[in-house]
Amino acid sequence: MLTSLLGFTLVAALLTISPGPDFAVVLRTALGSGRRAALCSALGIAAGCFVWGLAGAVGLTAMLAASRTAYDVLRVAGALYLMWLGIQALRSARRIRTAGASGAEVPAEVPAAVREASGDRADARPVTPLRAFRTGLLTNVLNPKVGVVYMSLLPQFIPHGAPVIATTLLLVAVHAVLGVLWLGGIAFAVHRARAVFQRPRIRRRLDQATGGVLLALGAAVGFETAR
Repeated sequence: MLTSLLGFTLVAALLTISPGPDFAVVLRTALGSGRRAALCSALGIAAGCFVWGLAGAVGLTAMLAASRTAYDVLRVAGALYLMWLGIQALRSARRIRTAGASGAEVPAEVPAAVREASGDRADARPVTPLRAFRTGLLTNVLNPKVGVVYMSLLPQFIPHGAPVIATTLLLVAVHAVLGVLWLGGIAFAVHRARAVFQRPRIRRRLDQATGGVLLALGAAVGFETAR
């Protein structure tokens, strides 16, 4: 068991630091709503790992892998959600640019995601910790690749004779802890450099970058599904 844990920890660490939707979502949340909300997003992503881990343990991910239609439906839902997050980031960047062009002062302490000169009321609400957690959770749960990776990877690290569900959840816990540490480190780094990131020009560029990445990731998933 110890050998399996060490081997899985190494593989999970490599998976964790690979750039992807989780990284973009936490970075975006840290920039727009601060460290606490970003940490809640990271916890939501970790919770999504447990959802997929438990689903894999009871065979639901095997069903997704076997059913092309179910897999594609979930991929399309995930792609649309990522693109929606990307559009939200680009809208925020545009509002910051408009405020700068009009000479209006944008207070540094007000999160970018909260500032709404116009638009619907839902966007104008602050990104609460619960909302940030939900965003992280949905980002992970709507990504079927996580479930397929778990289904193909975790069994290799479950020792013969070990209880499947308990060992699966233990391995998922290792991955979740690594994810929270990594993404939490990003949130703290952005928080420490908040004086730089709160400059309107820097914040606008970062919103544009994260929005573009999320849109590109969503479009790539959608294109791959359509092929």
